Amino acid sequence: MARHNQSKSRQPRRTELDLSAVINVEQKFQLQRLIIAILDDMQKQIREVHEDLTPAQVAPDQGINPPQATCLTIPNPRSEKYRDMFADTDQGKVTNLDTEEDFQPVSQAGKTTGLKVKKENTKPGSQGGKATDPKIKKENAKPLSGADNTTKIEKPVWKAPKSPEEARAMYQKTDKQILVNSVSELKRDTLAHFSKWRQNVLRRVQDIIIKNGGTSGNVGGQEPQQVPGNARRHVDAARGRPTVPSGPTGPNASGENPIAVLARLYPPVVTPLRESPKEKRALILHSMLLILLGLDQYAVYSRILLVRLTSSLNVPVYVLQQDEVRVSQALSKIIKGIPIEEIAQRRAEEAKSRRWRPGMASAAVADDPGTLSPHLITAGVGTVFGGIGMNPVVTASLLASMNESTVVVGTLFGLYGARQGSKTMSMYGKDIQGFGMIPLHGPRELEISDPKDVLPEHRRMRVTIGMPGLMSSPDDLVESWKFLGSHNETYAMRWEEDGLIRMNTALELLVKSPTWNSVKKEITSRTVYDRLTQVEWPIGLLKASKIVETPWCTAVIRADKAGAALADMLINKSFGERPVSLIGYSLGARIIYHCVMVLSEKRAFGLVENVIMMGTPCPSEVRVWAAIRTVVGGRLINVYSREDYLLGFLSRNICWHYGVAGLQKVEGVPHVENFDASEVVSNHLRYRYLVGSILKKVGWEDIDYPQVTAEQQKLAAYIRELEQESERGNSTKSCEGAQED
Repeated sequence: MARHNQSKSRQPRRTELDLSAVINVEQKFQLQRLIIAILDDMQKQIREVHEDLTPAQVAPDQGINPPQATCLTIPNPRSEKYRDMFADTDQGKVTNLDTEEDFQPVSQAGKTTGLKVKKENTKPGSQGGKATDPKIKKENAKPLSGADNTTKIEKPVWKAPKSPEEARAMYQKTDKQILVNSVSELKRDTLAHFSKWRQNVLRRVQDIIIKNGGTSGNVGGQEPQQVPGNARRHVDAARGRPTVPSGPTGPNASGENPIAVLARLYPPVVTPLRESPKEKRALILHSMLLILLGLDQYAVYSRILLVRLTSSLNVPVYVLQQDEVRVSQALSKIIKGIPIEEIAQRRAEEAKSRRWRPGMASAAVADDPGTLSPHLITAGVGTVFGGIGMNPVVTASLLASMNESTVVVGTLFGLYGARQGSKTMSMYGKDIQGFGMIPLHGPRELEISDPKDVLPEHRRMRVTIGMPGLMSSPDDLVESWKFLGSHNETYAMRWEEDGLIRMNTALELLVKSPTWNSVKKEITSRTVYDRLTQVEWPIGLLKASKIVETPWCTAVIRADKAGAALADMLINKSFGERPVSLIGYSLGARIIYHCVMVLSEKRAFGLVENVIMMGTPCPSEVRVWAAIRTVVGGRLINVYSREDYLLGFLSRNICWHYGVAGLQKVEGVPHVENFDASEVVSNHLRYRYLVGSILKKVGWEDIDYPQVTAEQQKLAAYIRELEQESERGNSTKSCEGAQED
């Protein structure tokens, strides 16, 4: 028994999580039931993605139906289940080559027990009165298997199907069953990854204890924490008072109730805790944030759990966002000024000879976690509304090793990983011109080559990366993403600037040309789907296609390379143990598509939180988006336009037979959101000016609304420019016609 226990891996020590200052005993059980209900719903959604797939059935004027799924495997010919698929030969018939006698399998309960020899001509005086030669009898008694190889087994011949319809009929499976079976392994791996995280969360939640009955009613009567030294004068602005930020970035800037938006996106779970005072609800949410950070990481699933908890407790989402900002800034100060070499050395000392991974540091935390880090006390971590909350010792126990361990905090923010960030950037720069991450907030540096270059005040618990698809100048790289707010650590991905500028120039040249203006009415007379399926494009447009085809095909290939590089960065934890959200349009969306497909292939789950893809030149096939949905833990949004004839024209050279996601809805995959931008996107080049407006309409969490307004003004100026070009082209044609007359 002892030997069996030694073979198991060492489990982290269980530390009591005292929430007596937050809730009472009854509310503890209510909170545990609420968390279990949310976890069950999250697991249910994962199952639905793989079990509720349906073949896409799109109307001809709404999209392109991809080919039906087909069976590519050969069934087992010896299986009773598939025996009727084969030719009518004697199954398993064995023939003696010398005597041409047959041997048939003898079956009992469907199992072959041996071979029975036919009795004809084997004994004297047998039926028919025929005599039997002893020599022949001896030869017939030879075993079937041997070196003389005197037997032959006639194997059944498979009837090859002549069409996909015949293959499906042979298998006797519906299209839905074929789709579900095709992602069965992906479902198994996804549920296994989620179950490991779920088990760790439930273990932490079960460690919650309540002493002396806990706190009933409001928590407002408790004393605030004492802050040492001169830090007290800085606490009022940093403490956990979730006030509404001033200015247009607040929750009401969009004109919609933030709680209603949150409930629409994340339906709440019914719980009595919803009726508690706002101070208690805010403190419960803050406590759960610290408990989840005690797992030595801020996983994607942890963030989704907190958002669902926020919705169920009827708390605005900006309260959670401000808590994340406050905690991240405090934690980043723990590693401020520490060289990366020293952090790596401390990691090696704590991990010893074993490979370090998140959660391992918790095993070294004693029952007495010590006092809270001064940086966390200064920031008011563990309290809300200016000091209401828990004492420093209890807060330290919730954070566990995240309290003062530079190794754990450094891992959270990506100060080291499988490779250092600077080596990763330089390696990818060999294949992708100018590859790098440009910070959108803080000092305007050329690029971030290593996560340690980020200043502590600019670190956040979540990362958002914007992928540009088209650029008119290098300044557009940052200018086109300014609408992203400061609650996240935001970057603009720089890749192939020269190629994107050439691509944008070629598209503008085509759109502003007299050829496009002359064939525009002819093109729009039929849907873009008819143009693709029937391969009917105006002759004049086909002659002008050489302007855009070469740069477009080149850019698609390089976008796939950039997507593979981004996937490798995420797998190597270049951004740490934090959720990463991806936003992209046009070729930038193609980068996201290839990135998440690589993550799905490598089973790299729990890295990506939210994804929004606009005007994506990629398939809309069910299994493709089921794979994407598997690696995206949060929201997955496809933005399309039925009026984007330019994207349809460019998609002639890609696999449009499986649909084009930028032109139609993604059907058949649960929990994939579709946003129809046909009213505002009549030209593929407009996406560059509409990203902020689209994010605002789909309910993106962190947006700077004044920048969205400025973006709309740029779009209006671009539309006026196109109209002027069109008028000049028409006037030129009129003058030429008058001269001919």
